[in-house]
Amino acid sequence: MTVEAITRVRFPMFGGEAIVAVADPRALARAQWVVQEQLDAIDAACSRFRDDSELTALNAAAGRPTRVSRLLHEAIEVALRAAAVTDGDVDPTVGEAVRVLGYDRDFGSLSATGPAVVRLARVPGWRCVATERDCTVTLPAGVQLDLGATAKAWAADVAAHKAVSDLGCGVLVGLAGDVATAGPAPEGGWIVGVADWHGASGSGIAATIGIDTGGVATSSTVVRRWRRGSQELHHLVDPQTGAPADSMWRTVSVAAASCVDANTASTAAIIRGERAPEWLATQALPARLVGIDGAVLRLGGWPLGGWPQAERAAR
Repeated sequence: MTVEAITRVRFPMFGGEAIVAVADPRALARAQWVVQEQLDAIDAACSRFRDDSELTALNAAAGRPTRVSRLLHEAIEVALRAAAVTDGDVDPTVGEAVRVLGYDRDFGSLSATGPAVVRLARVPGWRCVATERDCTVTLPAGVQLDLGATAKAWAADVAAHKAVSDLGCGVLVGLAGDVATAGPAPEGGWIVGVADWHGASGSGIAATIGIDTGGVATSSTVVRRWRRGSQELHHLVDPQTGAPADSMWRTVSVAAASCVDANTASTAAIIRGERAPEWLATQALPARLVGIDGAVLRLGGWPLGGWPQAERAAR
């Protein structure tokens, strides 16, 4: 996913790249500082790959009540809400299932090949997670949370709104396929390019969408892939099976009122497969779904505009 904006800056974040764009060029340096501070704090709270993160400590304490920061508590509540609205298709208790598949470190450090997966881990289900208003969280023994399905998109929302609060001008935050906006958009809106790979540019961009508010998210089975034995795996796990989703869609992009809402819907659509179009229609969300064969389905008013040559090539 790419972004065209008046003024923008890119920097490494979450094992990928962050983009900060502002409607007022004078605010760019300050916006980057505010956004990076927010993202660093969320990474320290929510990362599954940091030995010193709060989430790592919480997972290690599974089986007993644990007090966590308000930041991690909110991130967990966001993940549980996503699970509730998707009937468990987006479930934060997939941590052990993802680890067994070999995704046990930051993707940039993940070995591309390895021994075959000999067993799949059962996903216990989000309803087993207990949260209290005093920021106490209780996980049953053996349960491991993975907030990857929602935390990055939520971080983009949080960072964008914090930057607007501090600066007063329109801000866009993009995090590897997740785009959040806040405040007044520049004239003509924010123009976001969509592709299978979030780092694509030029001819790799398949479509564009203009937004004034809210967020856009793309979920894909194409990018984060690795081999274990003879099997090629990806990171979007079906909670019903503990295996990578066997979906008819390779990429789903959704626009919604927030980035986390868009990401929740795009991830759920990958998991739901052939049931996704009907579900997205009931949610009244603009969406663009790309099948394994490259065929494109647009729903809910997703615009036909973009790069027509790239669209034709995708088919």
